Amino acid sequence: MPGSLIFALALAYLLLLFAVASYGDRKAKRSGHTSKGRPLVYALSLAIYCTSWTYFGGVGLATTHGLEFLGIYIGPIVMFTLGMPLLRRIVTLAKSERLTSIADFVAARYGKNPGVAAVVALISLIGYIPYIALQLKAVSSSVSAMVDTTGFGIAASGGLIDLPLVVTLFLACFAIVFGTRHTDATEHQDGLILAISMESLVKLIAIASVGLYVIYVMFDGPGDLWQRASQNERMMQALTYETPIARWILLITLSAFAIVMLPRQFHVTVVENRTAGELRTAGILFPLYLIAINLFVLPVAIGGVLTFNGTGDPDLYVLTLPVALDQPVLTLVAFIGGFSAATAMVIVASVALSIMVSNDIVIPVVLRRNLIGGVEQQEDLSRMLLRIRRLAIFFVLLLGYAYYRAATANAGLASMGLLAFAAVAQVAPALLGGLFWRNANARGAMAGMICGLVVWAYLLFLPSIGVADNAYVAETVLGFLFPGSTIFTGEAADPLVNATLLAMMVNIGAYVIGSLTRNPTSLERLQAGTFIRSKPRLERAFRGRRTKVTVRDLKTTIAKYLGEERMQRSFHTYERQVGRWLEDNAPADAAIVHFSEQLLGSAIGSSSARLVLSLVLQRIDDTPTDTDWLLDQASEALQYNQDMLQTALGQMDQGIAVFDSAGNLTVWNRRFRQLLDLPEYVGQVGFPLSDIVEILVERGDIAETDRESAITRTMTFDEPFALVLGGGERIVEIRTNAMPEKGFVSTYTDITDRVAADRALKQVNETLEQRVAQRTVELTRVNTELAEARAAAEEANIGKTRFFAAAGHDILQPLNAARLYSSSLVERLGETENREMIHNIDSSLESVEAILGAVLDISRLDTGAMKPRVQTVPLKDLLKRIETDFAPMARAKNLKFTVLPSSLAIRTDPNLLRRVVQNLVSNAIKYTNSGKVLVGVRRKGGHAFIQVLDSGIGIPASKFRTVFKEFARLDEGARTAPGLGLGLSIVDRISRVLSHPVELQSTPGRGTSFKVRAPIDAAASRHVADKPAGVPVSDEPLKGLRVLCIDNEPKILDGMRLLLSGWGCTVTLAESVAAVEAMVASGAPPVDAVIADYHLGDGTGIAAIGKLRAALGREVPALLVTADRTPDVRAEAERDNIIVQNKPVRPASMRAWLTQLSTMQREAAE
Repeated sequence: MPGSLIFALALAYLLLLFAVASYGDRKAKRSGHTSKGRPLVYALSLAIYCTSWTYFGGVGLATTHGLEFLGIYIGPIVMFTLGMPLLRRIVTLAKSERLTSIADFVAARYGKNPGVAAVVALISLIGYIPYIALQLKAVSSSVSAMVDTTGFGIAASGGLIDLPLVVTLFLACFAIVFGTRHTDATEHQDGLILAISMESLVKLIAIASVGLYVIYVMFDGPGDLWQRASQNERMMQALTYETPIARWILLITLSAFAIVMLPRQFHVTVVENRTAGELRTAGILFPLYLIAINLFVLPVAIGGVLTFNGTGDPDLYVLTLPVALDQPVLTLVAFIGGFSAATAMVIVASVALSIMVSNDIVIPVVLRRNLIGGVEQQEDLSRMLLRIRRLAIFFVLLLGYAYYRAATANAGLASMGLLAFAAVAQVAPALLGGLFWRNANARGAMAGMICGLVVWAYLLFLPSIGVADNAYVAETVLGFLFPGSTIFTGEAADPLVNATLLAMMVNIGAYVIGSLTRNPTSLERLQAGTFIRSKPRLERAFRGRRTKVTVRDLKTTIAKYLGEERMQRSFHTYERQVGRWLEDNAPADAAIVHFSEQLLGSAIGSSSARLVLSLVLQRIDDTPTDTDWLLDQASEALQYNQDMLQTALGQMDQGIAVFDSAGNLTVWNRRFRQLLDLPEYVGQVGFPLSDIVEILVERGDIAETDRESAITRTMTFDEPFALVLGGGERIVEIRTNAMPEKGFVSTYTDITDRVAADRALKQVNETLEQRVAQRTVELTRVNTELAEARAAAEEANIGKTRFFAAAGHDILQPLNAARLYSSSLVERLGETENREMIHNIDSSLESVEAILGAVLDISRLDTGAMKPRVQTVPLKDLLKRIETDFAPMARAKNLKFTVLPSSLAIRTDPNLLRRVVQNLVSNAIKYTNSGKVLVGVRRKGGHAFIQVLDSGIGIPASKFRTVFKEFARLDEGARTAPGLGLGLSIVDRISRVLSHPVELQSTPGRGTSFKVRAPIDAAASRHVADKPAGVPVSDEPLKGLRVLCIDNEPKILDGMRLLLSGWGCTVTLAESVAAVEAMVASGAPPVDAVIADYHLGDGTGIAAIGKLRAALGREVPALLVTADRTPDVRAEAERDNIIVQNKPVRPASMRAWLTQLSTMQREAAE
C-alpha cells in the first residue's frame, strides 16, 4: 500500500479531529453547555481508557493467555457500577475546590501541600512514560506493517531519524494545538471532548469491522470459527490457560485505580464533568462500551493464530489480517482505528501531564527560587504558563520516545501498560486514605508515595529498560513475610504481582507511620473536614483580622497569571456578589484572600496558588503566623458560608434568583436554571439578566419584539406573569420582590399542570350543555339498540331451547339403541378376542352420550328452561341413593367409599340436588387413585353442608375459578382420568339455580373438599327417623327380575332385551300403549319393574305405566327413559312416582336403579 496514502490518511484524520474540536468549541460558545447530547459525548469520552493496548495488545495477549485480557476491564466496570458513590464524591469535591488534576486533588486533601502535589505529578509523569511508549510503539508498528518508510528516508527504528521519533513529534504538535489554548484548566474543553468521543466511536467501529469480517467472511460464523480453533493446538493452549487468582485480583485492582488516577482519566471523568446526570449516564454506557469493544478480541486472535500459525507479531493481528487477506479498505479502517486509539490517549494524557508538570513542579520551583525576578515585577505570566505547558508536552512525549528506545525490544503492549498501571497505583493509598482517615497528613502521604515509587522503579521500571532483573528481591521478602505460602515463591510466582504487592505494602506502611509521627496542621484539619464531610465551626470575630496586604496587591498578582481583563471581570463579579466595592488600598480580609486563592488556582492549581499568595503575604506582612491564620480562616469561612447557602437554596421547589440593582445575577439555586433550561455558564456571579433574556429569545421562548418588555416585567415588583417555554411544554410563573438593600429577588414556579387544569375546566364548562344533549341522544340510541339486542337474544335462546327439545328425541334415539347394543355385547362376549374392540365402541358411545347430555343440560340451565321444584327432601334418601349408585365404581378402583347417614331434611329440588352430588362424587372417584372418598353432612346454624371429600390429586388454588368453566380440564386431571370438563360447570349452574352455594377447598397432592350449602327444614328434620346410612349392596346378580320394556323403536327394544337378559333379568317387550292394553286384557303379566320411553306412537310411556299399574292393582316401580328434558315431563313423572332418566341412557345408571329395586324387594321378602 502506498506510504503517501497512509500518511495522507493519518493527516486527514487528524485534521478531521481538529475540525470536530473547533466545531465543538464554537457550538459551546454559541449555545452554552446545555447540549442534549452532552451526556452521551461525556460517556464516550471516557472510552479514552481503551488505547492501543486495547486495540492491539488485547488481541496479542489473548493468543497466549486466553481471557486474561479481560482483567483490566472488570475493574473499571466495577468502579462505574458498585463504586459510583465514590466516583460521585470525588467529582463533587473536585468541583467545589476547583481542582484541575489528580495532583491538585490529593494535595488539596493534605492542606494544599505543594510537596504532595509535586510527588503525585512526578509519579504520574514517570508512570506514564511506559504508557506513552506503548502508544508510540503501536502506531509505529502499525505503520511499519503497511509501509516501507525507508523510501521516505525514515528508518523503521534505531536510526537517527526513525519512524517512532517522527510519530512522537507529529503527535506532540497536534497535542499542543489541541490542548494548550487556555490557561484556565477548569474551563471545559468541549471541542476536545467531542473529538475524543468521535475517536471512541471510530475505534469501536474499526475493531468491530475486523471482527465481523473474521467471523463471517474468513469463517462461516461463530460455530465454524470455534470448531477450527478447537482443532488448533496453539489456540486451545491459549484458551485453556489458567490465570492465577492473584494475577486476576491484581489486574482488577490496578484497573479500578487507573480509571480514576490516570491523569487523562481524571481529566475527562472529573474535570470535564458538568452534571450528576452525565455521571449517571456514563455509569450505564461506559461499561456497555467496554463489553462491546472486547467482544471481537477473541475472534480476531483466533483468526490470526489460524492464519499465521504463530508467526508475526500477535499484537498487530488486527492490522496484519486484512493486509494478508488483501483487503485494502478494511486495512485502512483497521489502521485508522488503531491510530485513533493511540492519538486520543496521547493528546489528553500529554495535556493533563503538562498541566501537572507546570502547576505542581515547574511553577513552585520557579517561585521559590525567584527565577522570574520577583512576583511583583512580572507584567504577564499567562503567556509563560502556556509556554511551560507546551514545552512540557514535548518533554513528556520525548521521555516516552526515550523509554521506547531503551525498553526491551520484545516487550509486549500489555506488559508496558501494566507497568504504568502499577506506578499510578502508588497514589491510591494517599487518595483513598485521605477520604476516610481524618488524621492522615502530608508527611505520611509523601512518605508513602515516595517509598512506593522507589520500590516500583527498582523492581519493575529498571528491569524493563535492561537493568538486571530484581524479581528475586520481592520473592524473598514476601516469602519471609508469608512463610508457607506458594503464591509468591517458586516457578509459579508472578514478578508483577510480587513487585506491585511489595510496593503497595511499603507505601501503606510509610503512609501510616508518617501520618502518626506528627499531628495534622490547622489547614490539613480543615481540608480533612471538607473531604470527609465534616464541617468545622467558625472562629468568632475572624473577619476583623486584617493583614498589610491590600486588594491592589492581590489584583496585581492574579493579573500576571490570568491577564488584566479576566482579573477585572472576576473582581467585579465578586464585588456585586458581596454588595460592596473594594478599594485598592484597603487591606484584604479572609474572604477576599480565599476568593483570590480560588481564582488563581483555576489557572495554576490549588497548591501553586496557595504558594503564590503565601509568598505575597510573607513579603509584605511582618509575621508569618498572620499569613497562615488568614489563609486558613479565609478557606474555612467561605467554604462554610457557601455550603450553608447552597444547602438552603437547594431544598426549595421553586427557582430562586437574586439580582443586584444593575440586573446582574448574584445568588441562585439549581432549580432556577432547571426551570428555564439555562446552560451551566449562566450560573456565574454577575451574569446579566439581559443576557438570560437573550438566551430565551435565541431559543424562541421569547419573541424578538418582547425582549425589552420581558426584562421590564421581571424587574417590576408584585406583578407576576407567566413565561411560556418550549412551545407550551412548560409554563413558569415569575414573581419579583424588592430586596432590602436594593436589587430584587425573583421566584420561578412551574405552573404547567395548573394552567392545563384551568384550561380543561374552562373547556368543560363551555361544552358541558352541548355534551349533555349529545350524550342524552347517544344514550337513548344505545338503550334502544340494547333493547332490540336483548329481544333478539331472548328469541334466539327460545329458538335454541325449542330446537333442542324438538331435535333431542330424534338425535338421542339411535344413540340410545347403539349404546344398549354395545353394552350387551360387552357383557356377552366375555373374554373373547373381540371384547376389547367392543369395549372401545362402548366407551366411545358413552363419551358421545355424556357430551350430548351435558350440552343439553347446560343449554337448559343457561336459558332458564330448568326450573327448580323445591320441596322438603330427607337427606337420608339422597345419601342412600348415592351410596347405591357409586359403591360399585369405588370398589372397581379399590377405594374406600363411605357415606355417613344424616337425619336432616332440607328445602331443595331433589333431582337437581342429586345431580349436583352425583357429579361431585363421580369426580372424586375418578380423580382419586388410592385412598378414600367420604360423603357426609354437617349442620351449621340454619344450613346443612353436604360435603364430598377425597384423597385425590387435588386442585391448585390458582385454578379454583378455571375448573368451573365449560370444557376446562387441568393438566394433572387430564393425565389421571378421561373426561369432558363439563361436570363442575353443570354443578355451578345448578347450584346457582337452587341458590345452593358451592365451596371448594383443595391441596394439590392431598385431596379436595366440596361443600354444597342448603337451607334446613327444621320441622321436617325432627320427624325423620334415624336409619342406617346405607343399604348393603348386594353382590347377587339381577337374576329372575321381571322387567317390562316399552318403546316404539324395535331396535331399542331389541337392545334392551339383549342388555337386560345379559344381566339375568326376564324381559317382556311392548311397542305401544295398545300393546300394553292387549297384555292387560289377556291377563296381567307378572312384572317387577317397567322401563318405558316417553314418546310412543299412540301415547306416552306414563299413560302405559298407569294402565299397567291399574291392571295389577299395585304401584309397579317404573323408570321413564326420554330425550325430552322439559320440566313439564319431569313434573308429570314425579307426580306418578316414576323415576326419570334422560337419553341416551347410561347402562350403569339403569343397572344401579334395578339393583336398588332388587335389593329392596329382597329385603321386603325377608
